[in-house]
Amino acid sequence: MATVLEPRDAPADADAAIAVRGTGLVKRFGDVAAVDHVDLDVRDGEFFSLLGPSGSGKTTMLRMIAGFELPDEGRIELAGRDVTRVPPFDRDVNTVFQDYALFPHMSVAENVEYGLRIRKVPRRERRERVDEALEMVRLHGFGDRRPSQLSGGQRQRVALARAIVNRPQVLLLDEPLGALDLKLRQEMQVELKRIQEGVGITFVYVTHDQEEALTMSDRLAVFNRGKIEQLGAPAEVYERPATEFVAGFVGTSNVLERDGRRFAIRPEKIRILDESDAREPGARVEGGHVRDVVYVGVLTRYVVELDGGGTLAVVRQNLERSSAEALEERGRPVLLEWRPEHTIPIEGTPPKEERV
Repeated sequence: MATVLEPRDAPADADAAIAVRGTGLVKRFGDVAAVDHVDLDVRDGEFFSLLGPSGSGKTTMLRMIAGFELPDEGRIELAGRDVTRVPPFDRDVNTVFQDYALFPHMSVAENVEYGLRIRKVPRRERRERVDEALEMVRLHGFGDRRPSQLSGGQRQRVALARAIVNRPQVLLLDEPLGALDLKLRQEMQVELKRIQEGVGITFVYVTHDQEEALTMSDRLAVFNRGKIEQLGAPAEVYERPATEFVAGFVGTSNVLERDGRRFAIRPEKIRILDESDAREPGARVEGGHVRDVVYVGVLTRYVVELDGGGTLAVVRQNLERSSAEALEERGRPVLLEWRPEHTIPIEGTPPKEERV
């Protein structure tokens, strides 16, 4: 069996353990710095996400790694090799785009095989590797079909098979699930992570979807205005956001100012106290009234105006209450409780979308 589905061997030296390294990267479009002095290391074999809103610099960063854009300053290395001025076709990377870019006149197998034919891989090996790649993306038996006969999710799997069959050192994915509906997108998040773990290839994934980044990533970098605001494991970035931007962009977060201090707290960390509830020793309690209620099935979202100023979003799981009971709470006074260790001191500016 060919090795396309086997994890690659561990690198022989420490420097090769870094699959992608960007140092001091700058890319300007006119007077705007789309990427502004960014340093980035992506480890060999990890699923790494570049997360941020439109215009934050994440896609420009990916395009520089791919070679589609040249940096104005800085250096890009792949496994220790300087590729800053190397054209895309001479870099050991493949890119998967949102629009799939499949050849409509070719079968699924011919699409997947195309890169191997260009590289003059022998026919027998091509067939083996195509079969294995289609097996990996769960499209065994689909080789004779045309792209027009496939669903959107299946076409995305073909594009992925075509990329991994070439065994690149790094696979770059530019919002590949953006055109799919919500349910299929969630299914493909799990599939992509499974495939990445199976092939052992380094994935660098661009997305503006926080759930995608949190679901799939080993680590992620949060981009804002051309810079990285925070880099770390998903749980670290979510639980301990470093700035107000990260707190507001990665999930939902409340920001309050008390006694001259600004802090963030996640909605799920706040408890709405009922009359019969005992207060937790040492917990912070503030009063307010319910301004808005949004019933979303499994839970209800509340927006509470605090007596001390400011608003808090709170979520409450609907274990026994109906939609009517939840909606009736609009306007009523409430007490909110949270533990001090769940508050996060923050700095920086709130999220703001810019066009780059």
